[in-house]
This record gives sequence, C-alpha cells and structure tokens, in this order.
Amino acid sequence: MNLPSYRDRRSATAPPRLPARAANARRLSTAAVAAILLAGCGTGTPKAAPHSSGPGASPASPAAPSQSRPSFTADTATTATTATTASTTATTCTNSTKLAGWSNRRLAMLTIAVPLSETSVSDATSEVGAGAGGVLLFGSKAPSDLGSRLTTLKSHVPGHLGLLVMTDEEGGGIQRMANLVGSLPWPAYMGAHWTPAQIQQNVTTVAKKMAAAQVNMDLAPVVDVDGRNEAPSHTNPDGWRSFSGDPSVVSKAGVAYMNGLRAGGVIPVVKHFPGLGGSSYNSDFGPARTLPWSTLQKVGIPPFTAAIKAGAPAIMVSNNIVPGLGTNPASLSPTVISSELRGKMGFKGLVLTDSLSAKAISAAGFSVPAAAVQALRSGADMVMFDLRGNVSSQTSSIASAITNAVAGNHLARSRLIDAAGHVLAVRHVNLCP
Repeated sequence: MNLPSYRDRRSATAPPRLPARAANARRLSTAAVAAILLAGCGTGTPKAAPHSSGPGASPASPAAPSQSRPSFTADTATTATTATTASTTATTCTNSTKLAGWSNRRLAMLTIAVPLSETSVSDATSEVGAGAGGVLLFGSKAPSDLGSRLTTLKSHVPGHLGLLVMTDEEGGGIQRMANLVGSLPWPAYMGAHWTPAQIQQNVTTVAKKMAAAQVNMDLAPVVDVDGRNEAPSHTNPDGWRSFSGDPSVVSKAGVAYMNGLRAGGVIPVVKHFPGLGGSSYNSDFGPARTLPWSTLQKVGIPPFTAAIKAGAPAIMVSNNIVPGLGTNPASLSPTVISSELRGKMGFKGLVLTDSLSAKAISAAGFSVPAAAVQALRSGADMVMFDLRGNVSSQTSSIASAITNAVAGNHLARSRLIDAAGHVLAVRHVNLCP
C-alpha cells in the first residue's frame, strides 16, 4: 500500500517555549509514535492483486541536515532511525525487493514447470508444495473432475500465490482436454476458413471452459509461418499447426487466437520464437535449423511483432538453431532471447523454453539441468521438460543445478530474481502489502 507522508505541521502562531526537559520528552514521544505507526503499516500477508507490481520508485533522498541541529539523546536517535528505515522500506516495496529475500532454492523452483498427467495431477503435490511455478498437463482426455483436482493441488502453493496450470490446446491433433472444453479445428483450417472475429469467438468459448476447469495458461497460438499442407511430423514441426504460409494471415489469426484466450480468462503463450516455418527438422527428434535469420526477419518475425504490439503476455522460444544468430538452440541463446526478443523487439513479458528434453538439446551437449541454467542465463524465465522418467528427481536436479550455478557465480542471482518476477507478473501476483 502507499503510505501517507507524515510531516510535522505547525500552526500559524508558534506555541510557547517549553522547558528543556519537557521539550525533549515531547520529541521522544512523537518519534516513538511515528515509528510505531510506520512499522505497523509495513506488515501484512502477501496477497494477489489485479496487476503485478512494477519497479518501485527510488526512495526520496534524505533532507540535508540544517546547520543548527537539536540535541538528541541516544534513545531518541535510535527511535528516529527506526522510523525512517520503516518508512523507506514500506514505500519502496516491489516484487523484486521481496524476492531478494527468498532463498535461491525457492527462486529456482518458481522458474520450473513440472510435467504431469492430467489424470494424475496429485503426482505434483510435493513439487507444488516446494514452490514450483507451474505444472504442464499431458494427455488426450481430461477427467470430468479435473477442476476440483487442480483446486486441491493449488491449495499446496506456498503463500497461496497461485500456480500456472498449462497445457497444449492448439486445435486439430494437438488438444489435451477437448472432451471437457470442446474441439477446435487445425489452425490451418481456421486461417483459411474463419475470419479473425470467428477465430476469437470460438477460442473464447473454449478458453472459458478451460478456466472453469482451473487451467489458466494455453501453450498457443502457434504463429509460425508455414504453408505446407501436411500433418506435423519428424521432419516438419508445423504443417497444419500453422495458420498459413502468409505472414499477414498468421499475424491476424494469431492475435485473434491470443485475444480469444485472454477474453476467456486464459493466458496465451505465443510460439515458437523466432519461427519454425521451413525448419530443417523437428527439434523434438534431433538437431534442427530455422530458415536463415535474414529470411526470418521478413517472414517469421512479423507475427511475433504483431502479437507483442497486441500485448502478448508470454512467448515460447524454440529449440532450433537460428543460422546467423549463433550455434546454440534458440532457447539457450542470449543473442536470440536477450538481444533480439527482449532488446530489439522490446518484449517485457514471460519467456518460456520449449521442452528441454528435446533431442536437439542433448545433441547440443546439454543435460536438462544444464540446459535450464543456460536458458535462464540467456534470458528465459521458465523452463519445461517432458513427462518421462522420474519427474520428481528431474525437478530436484534442475532446481539444484540452478542454485549451484548461483552459488558458483555461473548465474547471476539478479537474473534469477528477474525470472521469478516475470513468473509472478504473468499471474498478477503482488507480494507487497
């Protein structure tokens, strides 16, 4: 909350001079009362707010001391200092200042999306209780009581700060819970046969049912520009997942899909930056390259630019190498994320990786935990991996790798705090009272 400015007020006529002992007593009493009032206003329980807190204003510089100072006793000076400190702390509280007080382990957990089956959401209870920032639902048919199960899972979040519950609900063959929320056609069909208004309307209908089932994030829309008339495969990650081979059509359809999700109460994640259209291979199954950066800037980037201008809250970065922007997969590249997406394109929202379990990541020489550290170092805020093997052990290994990287000065703590802040911001969480 914004504290009122406490200032001494004098009447037009100065009061009669008090004896020295009485004057000192009044000064002590006034300072003590001010300290108590200010300290009381600085406490509170973290709560959700409609909007995430932004960077706090810098504390006002203390007034310069006058040439003639009153004589304070030691107790009076201590009390006055306490009051000033309490006032400064209260007026400069931001999510970042609060997160700075969290342990590295808890910060690391906030950057991880834990995979789980939509039929066994309680499997992630331990990870959610440890502060995982999100869960990623896999499956093809959701249970009818998914909403109540997820509500129970969310009750384990430390501080009840909310949880990102995400899934892939793109349409066509990429739908996880169509039995609960209704089906959408392949994006290629939508782009060819529906107007942007129709896309938005139909997506909103689905999104409202997703939100009712406690799913609040959709890893969609796909805004890759790919006009190939074929199902996605090992050699082509897009095909019918793309709205069109025309950047203009994809831009309009992508924004309409994004707005439809938001209108229904679901957070959209625009993917796969900087565009998979025309890729050499599907990165899930091996090393893959996008079109050259010089080509992507003309063909692949416009839909992302349109989405950012329309207020995209989150963007997923691909695991493809981008010729012209280095040799690492895009999700592990500071050039792609920090320089291009954040710097030149000005994106301020949440950046997620594609699955770090992809064969393209291991082919680049990274284990999943090592890739998570590199992704955060490169500017990503949240990391994802597949539902395979021991998820609990994998989650713990990722969190340990991140905390060890901070301890060893291989990952700046300020970068970890920044990433955690983006996770809270997309959920509209305000840690300050």
